Amino acid sequence: MHKQIREAIVLAGGLGTRLREAVPDLPKCMAPVNGKPFLHYLLNYFHKQGIQRFLLSVGYKHELVSGYFDNKPHPFELTYVIENEPLGTGGGIQLALSESLENDVLVLNGDTFFKIDLASFSDFHRNTNAECSLALKPMKHIERYGVVETTGTHKISSFREKRPYDQGSINGGVYAIDKSRFLNRRLPAKFSLEKDYFEKIVDEGCLYGQEQDRYFIDIGIPSDYQRVQDDFLSINQL
Repeated sequence: MHKQIREAIVLAGGLGTRLREAVPDLPKCMAPVNGKPFLHYLLNYFHKQGIQRFLLSVGYKHELVSGYFDNKPHPFELTYVIENEPLGTGGGIQLALSESLENDVLVLNGDTFFKIDLASFSDFHRNTNAECSLALKPMKHIERYGVVETTGTHKISSFREKRPYDQGSINGGVYAIDKSRFLNRRLPAKFSLEKDYFEKIVDEGCLYGQEQDRYFIDIGIPSDYQRVQDDFLSINQL
């Protein structure tokens, strides 16, 4: 039986520029949802799924994040990894991995909520021997996202650019990374996970994708930020 992933990096340094009208001057992950930061719901859900230790990759206004969570009791360990300058999604993960204690680490986007089944995803990651596994969300009438294509063995074969699609699977912003293999690539301090890692190594056959047709929302735009207020009221198990 495989050991479940117990440690997660949360990319929580986003500026939230598209949310400025709705949420002025806050890191995106701290956008209030029914009186509590979006990040509160994300951490609590994944703790219930088995994560014991969170590494928060923070930058912009990080004192607002630590100021909130340091003054609240929480049943998990929380460590802040502070970027002194923006390092991009890849650089933020790489810096946080230097603080991780385990080899297989979950990565979460701090502005998306994808209610994956972590036990299933952990098993998938280890059974495929992936360097990085992506949780994929099947969708219809896709406009805002690119599409991830996989083979019959769940190996990722390509990342298709953003344009309208009738249907497909999108990158849900939840990853499992094999730390030693990732760090062995000696990537630069500052880079994009999507452009400089996923798209550049996809032909090596070490990226795998597992579809999970579960609740997904990205609060990066005001309309979805408004929708999440109602959604989270009705999803009692959060």
